[in-house]
Amino acid sequence: MEDSSKSKSGGMNRREFLNSGLRFTIAIGVGAVAVRLLSRSQGRQMVWQLDPAKCIQCGRCATNCVKTPSAVKCTHVYSMCGYCDLCGGYFRPETKDLTTAAENQLCPTSAIKRKYIEDPFFQYDIDEALCIGCAKCVKGCGSFGNGSLQLQIRQDLCDNCNECAIARDCPAGAFSRVPSDSPYIFSGYDSKKKG
Repeated sequence: MEDSSKSKSGGMNRREFLNSGLRFTIAIGVGAVAVRLLSRSQGRQMVWQLDPAKCIQCGRCATNCVKTPSAVKCTHVYSMCGYCDLCGGYFRPETKDLTTAAENQLCPTSAIKRKYIEDPFFQYDIDEALCIGCAKCVKGCGSFGNGSLQLQIRQDLCDNCNECAIARDCPAGAFSRVPSDSPYIFSGYDSKKKG
């Protein structure tokens, strides 16, 4: 005897159609939840970062990083900068002439470029390819300026080692793990603000 609930054309009946539709809907829902959870877990990946408020500019970032040159670079927080003619992060403390001559520059690799804006203002840009993360400019800016030059681990350069060699040897304990969706920490500046 043939099942009377099947259609005459040999296709599926209403109950099979609804069951198949329900299974398909559940599978899509479970897949969407899995994709969302996976993307959240990847968004919560932790990366190493340096807290400029704790940094003592010891110079170990330049020498202890497994990368050569170091993944730690000077970052200029322009919104904090005073665009000073006499920049403590650019010039050596004993400089008599405010020129761009190498003997007047604090940076050992000339990674900071000075550009005239208008009297008496100058803009200072970091050439990251030349920066070795020695922190000499950061120390000068913090001592004689407003601290707009700060060290940060460049996430595009960092290998994100399980045990960061710089963090292990940092005398100030300035390194910590931060979420990869907020990988940078700036001192004296709210990075959430626009501007």
